[in-house]
Amino acid sequence: MLRLILILNFWLLLFSPVTAHEVRPAYLSISEDSTAEFTVIWKQPILDGKRLRIKPAFPEICIKSNSKKSIENSTIIEKFNLKCELIEGKVIISGLEQTMTDVIIKIDYLSGKTNTSLIKPNNPKFTLGEKTSTIGNNYLSIGIDHILRGWDHLLFIIGLVLLINRKQILGVATAFTVAHSLTLGLAAFSIINLPSQPVEILIAMSIVLLGIEIMRKRNGIISISNKHPYLIALMIGLIHGCGFAGALADIGLPKGMELFSLILFNIGVELGQFAVIGLTIITLTILTKLSSDIRKKSEVILTYSISSIGMFWIIERVSNYIV
Repeated sequence: MLRLILILNFWLLLFSPVTAHEVRPAYLSISEDSTAEFTVIWKQPILDGKRLRIKPAFPEICIKSNSKKSIENSTIIEKFNLKCELIEGKVIISGLEQTMTDVIIKIDYLSGKTNTSLIKPNNPKFTLGEKTSTIGNNYLSIGIDHILRGWDHLLFIIGLVLLINRKQILGVATAFTVAHSLTLGLAAFSIINLPSQPVEILIAMSIVLLGIEIMRKRNGIISISNKHPYLIALMIGLIHGCGFAGALADIGLPKGMELFSLILFNIGVELGQFAVIGLTIITLTILTKLSSDIRKKSEVILTYSISSIGMFWIIERVSNYIV
């Protein structure tokens, strides 16, 4: 059994750096200032101190001016002008297929027409003139992706299911939701502003702490997490909410639709979260029906794996912060 745990942890640690950080979208804003003349603002996230190798490419007839670049928090902002009508052809995000990053594209025309779309790595292009999605749908999708592809949050949610009993699941999930919704709103509206790297370290620490508490409960040790799981979910939810907010704060919320976009993003996060909770419960139920011993061993392996990955992320994120 110990050998199996070590082998599983090795493979999880081998692949964990790929999805260790927040899934942060990029944002391409294009505004027509005068006929066939646009101001373009391109925002892309910095991950592990490195710029992603992605950039927008426009139709060949477009003339691009020299760009000005700046860095704010964990985002590179590039601003330039574009001369062309932008009514046909494609806008392609080159290099996007090699990442896990989504891109929101928003084009505002002088006529008052607005085109928006969410570009994903499996289809990194936007066809001008096609029917587009609403901004709200984009942020809902980003919220779902953010929880389903953000492994640090996923592992914490799975760990919560292992820590508590079935009767507590709804209450604990609600406490976690209320807490991260609060900090999500405060951070997204710049009422609080926490640097992303320390927050990511705290999130990783919460995962390790959760793993320890699961094993203590299995060994019959009574602790605050056993007595007050709602309080633990509430406190750690505050930290995770700051992590969620980083994804929005870096690209900014659309003007005039801040609250609506924030609500939809949060709904997307919750849909993804409860999908993971449901899937975890179903999996554990199936294992129980196969054999209670198999379930117990699976929970032990999963707990050690969660803690090991969390510790790896602590070391990785602290080293990035120091260096």
